[in-house]
Amino acid sequence: MFVSKVFASIRSNSLLAAKSFDMDAIDREILAILQQDGRITFTELARKVQLSVSRCQRRVRELEEDGVVRGFRGMIDAAKSGFGFEVVAFATLRGPNAIHDFDRAIARIPEITEAHRLFGTPDYLLRIVARDKARYQQLYDDILSKLPGLRGLKSTMVMKEVIAARGLPLGHTRDMSRGR
Repeated sequence: MFVSKVFASIRSNSLLAAKSFDMDAIDREILAILQQDGRITFTELARKVQLSVSRCQRRVRELEEDGVVRGFRGMIDAAKSGFGFEVVAFATLRGPNAIHDFDRAIARIPEITEAHRLFGTPDYLLRIVARDKARYQQLYDDILSKLPGLRGLKSTMVMKEVIAARGLPLGHTRDMSRGR
């Protein structure tokens, strides 16, 4: 039986620690199916992975408890929901002492839908939505430009979404050394 290791971050006394989880092919198949259809019933999921419903529920619950499955949510079209203006912004901080205050501040801004701390410069990549250009300008002037520890913020408008946020390539891993 193929078993792979998955690493998840957990908070321990404000420090990040790594915890590994053993996953077999059935767990990977469950995850792949849940990524495609988070609303699937346990009965249908169990049938697809050839487990009893109770064993399938137990595996999903274990994946949730271990932090491998972080939650379920619907995928919403931003433009059709009134957020037709999207920006990708790159933030540079004044120094490393500003990281925690900056993290807390951006977590409170609902228009920031995604944030990644980066190695090197810039320090952060932010995905920001607004109703329109005027609302983004107001957000920028009143909130974003005043973030703690911010040295600079460079932004660019998103022209077109080519690939929407998608699941992990579970079961589709290619061996890059062999060109497959």
